[in-house]
Amino acid sequence: MNVIESSLPGVKILEPSVYRDDRGFFCESFNEARFATHGLATSFRQDNRSHSRQGVLRGLHYQLTRPQGKLVTCVSGTVFDVAVDVRRGSPTFGEWTGVTLQSDEPRFLWIPEGFAHGFCVLSESADVVYKCTDVFEPADDHGVLWSDPAIGIRWPIARPLLSPKDERYAGLHLGRDDLPRYSV
Repeated sequence: MNVIESSLPGVKILEPSVYRDDRGFFCESFNEARFATHGLATSFRQDNRSHSRQGVLRGLHYQLTRPQGKLVTCVSGTVFDVAVDVRRGSPTFGEWTGVTLQSDEPRFLWIPEGFAHGFCVLSESADVVYKCTDVFEPADDHGVLWSDPAIGIRWPIARPLLSPKDERYAGLHLGRDDLPRYSV
């Protein structure tokens, strides 16, 4: 497995060894020992799958009191996946990184706790699977506006299809009291 540091400390792109032949390919999506060697999470409490059509944008989501680290991959189609540092006091507060994930070129994005996560679908449809270090708690569901100019994400779609919840999130401003705190 090749581990690539992104522009945000802690957010990593994982490229597994892929074994291809005329039948298709095989790759390991999680190996506890390999993850531990690279200082990545080895304990996951929930797996999620989302299916979305082209143009859908989901995010930017995070949990405050029960933060989730996420290991994200695309198993069908193509998505542009984003992590945003929303930790108050972080030297990279408000910065983002994005990566294209596609089913025919397996790779993963590791998003640590304290980062907001979102993605948009570039193909006709896409299935995204992600492992989470904690369970989803509806009462702890928080978010940041996907189009916040203070963040400036360069989404590769012009008019995304959004949920009402994702349309209503506030921007990332320092006066918010629902952001995680940075700790060294």
